[in-house]
Amino acid sequence: MKARLQAWIEILGDLFWLRPALIVLGCILLAQFGVWLETAHVAGYDPSSPDANWGYSGGAEGARALLSAIASSNIGVAGTTFSITIAALTLASGQMGPRLLRNFIRDGRNQTVLGIFLGTFAYSLMVLRTVRTVEEDPFVPHLAITGALVLALIAIGTLVWFVHHIATSINIETVVDAVQQDLCKAIEARTLDAADAARPSDVPTGNAVAKTGGGYLQAVDTDALADWAEENRITVALRVRPGDYVPSGFPVAFLSAGVEGADGAIARAVTLGRRPTSLQDLEYSIRQLVEIAVRALSPGINDPFTAGSVVDHLGDALCRIAPRYLATGAVVREGQVVLVHPVTDYDGLCDAMFHMIRQNAAGSVLVLGRMLDVLARVAEVERLADRLRELRRHADLVADAARRGVADPQDLGDLLERHARFVLVQETGRLA
Repeated sequence: MKARLQAWIEILGDLFWLRPALIVLGCILLAQFGVWLETAHVAGYDPSSPDANWGYSGGAEGARALLSAIASSNIGVAGTTFSITIAALTLASGQMGPRLLRNFIRDGRNQTVLGIFLGTFAYSLMVLRTVRTVEEDPFVPHLAITGALVLALIAIGTLVWFVHHIATSINIETVVDAVQQDLCKAIEARTLDAADAARPSDVPTGNAVAKTGGGYLQAVDTDALADWAEENRITVALRVRPGDYVPSGFPVAFLSAGVEGADGAIARAVTLGRRPTSLQDLEYSIRQLVEIAVRALSPGINDPFTAGSVVDHLGDALCRIAPRYLATGAVVREGQVVLVHPVTDYDGLCDAMFHMIRQNAAGSVLVLGRMLDVLARVAEVERLADRLRELRRHADLVADAARRGVADPQDLGDLLERHARFVLVQETGRLA
C-alpha cells in the first residue's frame, strides 16, 4: 500500500493544473476573508486617518476601476505565461526528446507562476463583486482592495522572475544537470551502505500467478509482499522490475507452492501505469540522459559537446556508486529468503549508460575520447574487481568502435593511447 500511495503522489506531480488550482482556491478564500473582516467589523480601514496612506483610500468608482485593471491585466499575462511555457515545451521536445517534457511539466515553479497570475485574477473578481456605490448600499472593502494591490505587485515581480527562469530552464546544460541531480537522488535511495543478502540459486519457476493487465510497472511494495510470503511460508519470485512493460495476461511472479489468494496479494503489491516513473527505477534518469546524448549526436542536431557533457555526468554517477552496494533483489525474513525480485546490477547500469551513446558516436572522436577518459576516472575510484572488468569491457568496445569508424590515423592513435591509459589505470589503480 505504501508503494501504491507513493505512485499516486508521483502521478499528482504530473498534473500541471493541480498547483495553480490550489493557489486560485487559496486566493478566493483570502478575498472572502478580507471582505469578511470589514463586513463583520472585525477589522477596518479608515481612509480619513492620517496614517491611511499605506493602503487603498479611494471610493467605490476608483475601487472598481482598480480591481478591473488588475483582473484584466493578470488574465492577459497568464495567457502570455502559458504561451511561453508551451513554446519552451516545444523547444525541449524537439532538441532533447519528448520524454524530457515530463520534467518541465513537473516543474513546480512554472505551476506556481501560472497560479499566482490566475489567483490574482480570481481574487480581484471576488473583491470586485462586493464593491457598492452610493446609489446602492455603499461598501468599499479597503483592506481587501489593498490586498489586491499587494498581489499585483507580487505578480509583477513574478513575471520578471519567470522570464529569467524559463530562459535558463531550456538551457541544455541546466536540463542535463537537473536530470543528473535526479539520478544522484535515485542512487542515494536505491543503493546500500553494506552488502545485501545473497541471491539464491534455486529461484521458483512454477505456480505462475497474477496475470495482470498491461502497463509499465511503476512500483513494487516489497515489504508487504515479503510479509505475505513469510506468513504463508513460501518464496515469491517476481519476473519484472520497475520500468518494465508488463503485457496483458503476463504472469508477473512464480511461487514455490500454490497458495489461495496469491493473485490478489501480488496484484496489490504491484502498481502498473501508462508510463514509467522514477519512483523505484534506477535507470529512469539514465535513459533520459542517454536520450539527450543520442539526440545531440543525430545528423540534424550534430552537437557532440552536449553528448560529451552527458558522458561526464554519467561518469559522476558511477563514481558515486563506487563506494556503495547494489541490491541483490533478495528479501530475507527470519533467515529465509521469501522474495526474489529483479534489480539493476552494475553491468546493466553500464550498458544503459554507454551502449547507445557509443553506437551513435561511432565517428565522433570527441565523444569516444570523452568516454575513454570518463571510464579511466571511474576506474581510479572503483576497487571491486568485477566492476573494473565491466568498465574494461566498455573501454574495449569504445576502442573497437574507434578502429571501425575513425579514418584519420592521428585521431585513431590518440583514442588508442587513451585506451592504453585506461588499461594502465585498471591494472594499477592510477596513472603512471
